[in-house]
Amino acid sequence: MPQVKIIAKNFMDMVASMPAMKLDKLYDNGFICEAILRSMPPLGKKYVLQMLYIDVPVTSKSMEEWVFPDGFSKHKISIDRLVQLRVFTETFDKKKEKSYKINPVFQRNLQKLLVRGGNLPREPMPSNIVRLPSLEDLEIYALQQWECFLLQLISSNQAERPTNISSSLMKVFQRGLMSYRDKEAPKLTESGFQFLLMDTNAQLWYIIREYISNSEERGVDASDLISFLLELSFHVTGEAYNINTLTDFQGSVIKDLADLGLVKVQQGRKESWFIPTKLATNLSASMTESSSRKEGFVVVETNFRMYAYSSSRLHCEILRLFASIEYTLPNLIVGAITKESSYNAFENGITAEQIISFLQQNAHPRVAERIPSVPENVNDQIRLWEADLNRVEMTPSYYYDEFPSRDVYEGACDLAREYNGLLWENDKKMHMVVTAEVHSEMEKVWKGSIPHPQQRNVAYWGNGNLIFVFIIV
Repeated sequence: MPQVKIIAKNFMDMVASMPAMKLDKLYDNGFICEAILRSMPPLGKKYVLQMLYIDVPVTSKSMEEWVFPDGFSKHKISIDRLVQLRVFTETFDKKKEKSYKINPVFQRNLQKLLVRGGNLPREPMPSNIVRLPSLEDLEIYALQQWECFLLQLISSNQAERPTNISSSLMKVFQRGLMSYRDKEAPKLTESGFQFLLMDTNAQLWYIIREYISNSEERGVDASDLISFLLELSFHVTGEAYNINTLTDFQGSVIKDLADLGLVKVQQGRKESWFIPTKLATNLSASMTESSSRKEGFVVVETNFRMYAYSSSRLHCEILRLFASIEYTLPNLIVGAITKESSYNAFENGITAEQIISFLQQNAHPRVAERIPSVPENVNDQIRLWEADLNRVEMTPSYYYDEFPSRDVYEGACDLAREYNGLLWENDKKMHMVVTAEVHSEMEKVWKGSIPHPQQRNVAYWGNGNLIFVFIIV
């Protein structure tokens, strides 16, 4: 069974992978420095503030004395992260002792921000000029926009109202999630199935990562884009900001973010403005900080019946990935988790743990407080169904027979054992099966020295005790 893992990197993972020159360009902005500081582990924040006004390198041994012995692993993780982000630079003296010094660009701008404070390039518009939606309405809008985008992402026919995202940009988002074949409708890949089961914040990180990765192809500097997105996270949720204060590049980004639900754009008689949602203001937070628990909607019974109290078409499509949907009502989806529906999910690359995790994270408030929120027998059965498919392992192999003599046969067996690639042998009939890797090595050794036995490409599989060999025609 295929095992696919999508890594939803956050901003700081992308920042860490940028060249040194672009990082220094980013650190020219005090708000970016603060966003970097926010993202660090607690011990990393302590080190930055402790060394913020130290202009000479601090030895590695001295820093190790700042923590207790049982905190050394956290110390190492924090130091590694600071070095990756180029907040700390490593230096070595004549005795080759390692020291750390804070990045001067980062140090200078963070000092200014902490001492003098900082002002965003734009201020909120007065409330008497614009009519602001309530925070609750804004959150509902953000989730609706995000669901609409996801529906269009997996199938343009299912989206109730198509977004304004260009087809070329939509293909960028679909890259790796959808497969395209001649004269066939696009289909979800194994990664695509797993993407739909991810938490909303994790999905957002994945999409934003793809958006930034493709920026160079659109003629946009990735560092400028990251800088604007991180700056956007310092705006106040629910406040209105004048679009006229944006550059042309930032204005085009705002339009894309509006389609994703990160901001809401409104038009007045004379001016237009954008209102950041929680999705935007969470961008500079770490994954764990931004993944707050949302109200669930799924109830699973011990008889494997499933009731989802939702009117969302996206929820219905996600549940259909691993459950059999029987019927849908205006605010209720009824189905069951069956062996067939689970097998279908496993074949598409979804794991049992992902299904169970999704059901637990989206458990209805009535059952969310129970331990476990999903019945144990359901969890165990889903895992057992997955284990049924993992009992058999396929290995590309070669089948050898009709050896010219027993000496040649035994020599071949010894050579295969030497490379740890002998899968099966029959001494009486002088037949053997070896892995494809060993077959190529045996060819090199035998070439021109002894006659080859007849070979047939086969698929070999077994359950640990019983061996089966199938000849591939």
